[in-house]
Amino acid sequence: MSTVSDPSRAVLLLNGPNLNLLGTRDPAQYGTTTLEEVERRVTSLGRELGVEVVCAQSNSEGALVDRIHEARGWAGVVLNPGAYAHYGIALRDAIDAVEAPVVEVHISNVYAREEFRHTSVTAPVAAGYVAGCGVFGYELALRAVLRRDAERREAAGGAQAG
Repeated sequence: MSTVSDPSRAVLLLNGPNLNLLGTRDPAQYGTTTLEEVERRVTSLGRELGVEVVCAQSNSEGALVDRIHEARGWAGVVLNPGAYAHYGIALRDAIDAVEAPVVEVHISNVYAREEFRHTSVTAPVAAGYVAGCGVFGYELALRAVLRRDAERREAAGGAQAG
């Protein structure tokens, strides 16, 4: 994984299977914005908000799990698990195992789609969930991760003071 200067001010933007095809795969459902464009937008917003955004994508569940593990101690993870949201138990367990807040994001409104997409095994252990906002959802998810991280740090500081 990329070396970051300050892990506590770093966010992992992690995309799962088939998201490398954004911009060309089913534009009616996912739009025409490419993954590279999404990464640029989120990285730019991260700079505005004072965090470093590290981007990664994999079609392999194991590689996604490894990336989440490597983000331990970071400010958080913005994760679009793609189809792994519906059956990726190893991915679910990785999210649950790290202290960094993970906000799950989906470009489409999964509840307006096929029935099998209505269940997420990863959402119950995520710190937040954004769906149906198009690629703008990634920006919302970054803001949510940073809010959750601030709340987590505040709670930890309060617990130490007591």
